[in-house]
Amino acid sequence: MAALSRSTWRRALVLGGIRSGKSGYAEDLAGTGDDVRYVATARRIPGDHEWNTRIDTHRARRPRTWTTAEVGEHPLSLIDLVTGAADEDTLLVDDIGTWVSSVMEITHGPAEVTGVVELLVGAIRGCPARLVFVSPEVGLSIVPATAEARAFADALGLANHLISGACDRVVLVIAGNAVPVKGGP
Repeated sequence: MAALSRSTWRRALVLGGIRSGKSGYAEDLAGTGDDVRYVATARRIPGDHEWNTRIDTHRARRPRTWTTAEVGEHPLSLIDLVTGAADEDTLLVDDIGTWVSSVMEITHGPAEVTGVVELLVGAIRGCPARLVFVSPEVGLSIVPATAEARAFADALGLANHLISGACDRVVLVIAGNAVPVKGGP
């Protein structure tokens, strides 16, 4: 899968469904240099072997030159990482779906989640680093049957919308194929 030229973008959002190849595409986009910081938003769940194996798979394919920051236990620290990134840094944030889920666990309703997402978007807009965000695209699925699942889908859809507005490139990965959405091929 061909990645966007690093010279044509500063902030990218890579969207896609489960197992679409979005993380691999984003990793290729970030490059292999030692200036890449992988920001992991997931946290291990005791007793959930399948979930923890997914996390291990992501860890195993990262280049050894990358550093990793894990924000799953403290999702608000993502805002600080983006705010504190330097011009020569590249941050790859994988993924916004698990980050939104963690934010929902520590906030008290949709307005507060929206406020946190808006803080992240403000940090993105002011960040001099190269940024790559990975997120599940929820807009193509059915409306969930439970109130909790609908709240999550709504929060993630809003996060994707707002982050997209702060990015100069947006790509949708479908079955391993990257389709430009914003910012050209």
